[in-house]
Amino acid sequence: MPPWSRRTLLASAAAAAATALPAPARAADGPAPGAPAPGGAGDPSAYDALRLRWLSLQLGTGYDPAAEPYATRLAATGALATRYRAAMAPAAGSLWPGDPFDPPSGITRSYRRLWTMAQAYAQPGTGRTGDPALLGAVRTGLDHLAARVYHPATTPYGNWWEWRIGSPRLLLDTVAALHDHLAPRQVDAACAAVDHFVPDTALHDHSGTSTGANRVDLCRSVALRGVLGRHPGKLALARDALSPVFPYVTRGDGLYEDGSFVQHGAVPYTGTYGQVLLDGLARLFALLAGSPWEVTDPARRTVLDAVERAYAPLLRNGLMMDAVSGRAVSRGVLRGDPGVLRGDHYHGQGVIAAIALLADGAAPALRERWHSLVKGWIARDTISPVLTAPRFDVADLARLHAVAASPVPAAPEPTGHTLFAAMDRAVHRRPSWAACIAMASDRIAHYECGNGENPRGWHAGAGMLSWWGPGPGTAGDGQYTDWFWPTVDPYRLPGTTVSTRRLADREGGEWGAPRPDARWVGGVTDGEYAAIGQHLRGLGSTLEARKSWFCADDAVVCLGAGITCADGVPVETVVDNRNLGEAGDARFTTGPGWAHLEGHGGWVLPAGPAPLRTLREDRTGAWRDVNTASSAERRTRRYQTLWLDHGTDPADTVYAYLVMPGASRRAVAARAADPHWLEVLDNTAAHQAVRLRSLGLTFAHFWRPGTTGPLSATAPACVLLRRRGRAAVLHVGEPPRTGRPLEVTWHHPVRRVLAHDPSVRVLSTGPALRLRITPGTACAAHRCEVALAPPGRPPARTAAGAL
Repeated sequence: MPPWSRRTLLASAAAAAATALPAPARAADGPAPGAPAPGGAGDPSAYDALRLRWLSLQLGTGYDPAAEPYATRLAATGALATRYRAAMAPAAGSLWPGDPFDPPSGITRSYRRLWTMAQAYAQPGTGRTGDPALLGAVRTGLDHLAARVYHPATTPYGNWWEWRIGSPRLLLDTVAALHDHLAPRQVDAACAAVDHFVPDTALHDHSGTSTGANRVDLCRSVALRGVLGRHPGKLALARDALSPVFPYVTRGDGLYEDGSFVQHGAVPYTGTYGQVLLDGLARLFALLAGSPWEVTDPARRTVLDAVERAYAPLLRNGLMMDAVSGRAVSRGVLRGDPGVLRGDHYHGQGVIAAIALLADGAAPALRERWHSLVKGWIARDTISPVLTAPRFDVADLARLHAVAASPVPAAPEPTGHTLFAAMDRAVHRRPSWAACIAMASDRIAHYECGNGENPRGWHAGAGMLSWWGPGPGTAGDGQYTDWFWPTVDPYRLPGTTVSTRRLADREGGEWGAPRPDARWVGGVTDGEYAAIGQHLRGLGSTLEARKSWFCADDAVVCLGAGITCADGVPVETVVDNRNLGEAGDARFTTGPGWAHLEGHGGWVLPAGPAPLRTLREDRTGAWRDVNTASSAERRTRRYQTLWLDHGTDPADTVYAYLVMPGASRRAVAARAADPHWLEVLDNTAAHQAVRLRSLGLTFAHFWRPGTTGPLSATAPACVLLRRRGRAAVLHVGEPPRTGRPLEVTWHHPVRRVLAHDPSVRVLSTGPALRLRITPGTACAAHRCEVALAPPGRPPARTAAGAL
């Protein structure tokens, strides 16, 4: 049988789809009104059409292979396939020298190489398109793996992921691409192997390793196995097994109603596992649209909502914030792939491509809104331009170029605050800068390590404050991209309070095991400003502290109190640690109560018990230092470090400072000289509170019941109070998530209540406002809006029964 050209393959795919399946125009929202009836489950053409549709998703369509960036990308695929074919040497324990089948990662790498060779054969412009020798090599490789290791008689060993997800995905894609050039026995062997390693029982229970992104990956393999084996039961199983992924969860793996995404039980993972989930669902929605196995579960709406609720707030100018990428922050440059830097922009690009793919099947209004978001990220990513990003194959590039060329306007960066309480993360965004706070609790791990990755991420959850300013390069969106993780001092992550006690690699255990015994972690936001707090308990340490971040217009107010430790070593609060690049010479200046770093921003530090200490140093590291699978190449980066030394074994010490991203030196000095902008009402282990009069804001954290400033609470809580003219709004949160009612009192004259949430009961107004909150267990904000009494005219007291 002659090999297919890419044009022939796509033409056949289009013809088959037109006759057997409706176009997947509304895959995300359901079948298009009046769509033609698809072929039934017993119609062989239906399976052929599904296979060809899958290939259009995987190999791309609608692009000119002679145009850039496709021509270069296709030629590179051909050159890589040529090298793989030349090096292939089937042996008893391997297919390529240096990649043995034990550990099983060698099996996955072998299938990945065969998939590259299959792409070079099936796609145009690779220089190996339709090459019978290349096809013969792929067939030989498939037979060798099927005979030696990936077959039903093998008992899995090593990492389960390689057997159930990594290898079957690549194997089935290869078989799908070369289906008409393989013997029936080869297709049958692939299906039998997948049946063995991904049995139906893997999808019967939504538990263990069959949750979240992993479950979507399992469903993807089972669905494609159903297509290739013409097995309607497998397709139905894959479709139905997606349903447990859709509902919001309240613990463990999955999407939460507040937009959080957790994998491995306790690790914030929107950026990597979350990307896998979104991408996998987008492909399955598109594959099955209009078929007898279309995903019609109404609960799939949570996935659509997640685009703007869960993913978009964590994307800034094309990068995905590292605080939600788990151990993947350590991957950097993997061995054998020096051209790809797997940092925050790489992770962001994966999510952007998944959103673009999901948009193809969305309703018009939703599609236009998502395209606007994608177009904005594309336009603003100057660190790693999306439209030529090395992580993309031609299929993703074609989709992204189509969005970039669409007439929709590019959406700007948003302004506001998003609290992801279920994963102990908070994102504050202003017009020219953004910040992310990463915390840990008895729900969320200090950090994650595993598989030789990220063994020194110990303090990432100790209040790390990442921020991106308006400047170019490392002053802005390249701050954590440019070899940050292998070169930064892991004991001095920005914003953290840490014991300097030396820790062992993988301290506390792997896979999200290290979680502190701390409940009060979270905060409250009105969508624009926020009060965020963390009861910090150090990893492998006796350290304890209360940390607060009050997020305003041009600054984040940072307070610390109750800092106590008995490790016999100094304790530090790292005010910041800025990556200046390879030989950055940004001017650093200090003045009375302030410091400024040219191009980055500044810090204001009121006089306190711990004077500011600074250091400019060059640090050298390799990605191999933090990831055994990464490159050993070593590079040097320069850092400007600012920290407060609380001394050895501190007892109940405090700190207070402001971070002003992107601020000029003049603005920082002026803020330091202004005694009225910030009023610290309390900074103790019992309460932390500040007032920003110019913004009408009062923030308060009640670590214990009591009174601070004008506010009282009968239980641990947080309050954001905002006054505007003759009205005020209170937002109350209960970070410990006990669900038990509490009372909050604002000692200020209130004339009447204008509106309040159902969870809020007004006990009285008049000289003071007294509220009873029934909080639930999700750290949600509970809102009450009131009208204030005119000056000089005290309002009458009103009891709850009269309201």
